[in-house]
Amino acid sequence: MKDFKVVYDDEEDILYIAKEGKEEEVVELSPGVNVELDSSGKLIGIELFNASNILKDVIEPIDKRIKAA
Repeated sequence: MKDFKVVYDDEEDILYIAKEGKEEEVVELSPGVNVELDSSGKLIGIELFNASNILKDVIEPIDKRIKAA
């Protein structure tokens, strides 16, 4: 995962985890969660639409720890 970069678009509420590569296929794992694959079928990206809602159970505990520090 070290080659992957994380980008968050706060206007669209999309979290994107990706590395360099040419997207050949997009697979919807569930509504709002897509994976992008290259021509070899290797993972090059993950898109989380409505990310703040999907990740709220992760974000809230982290936010509490940051505020307590």
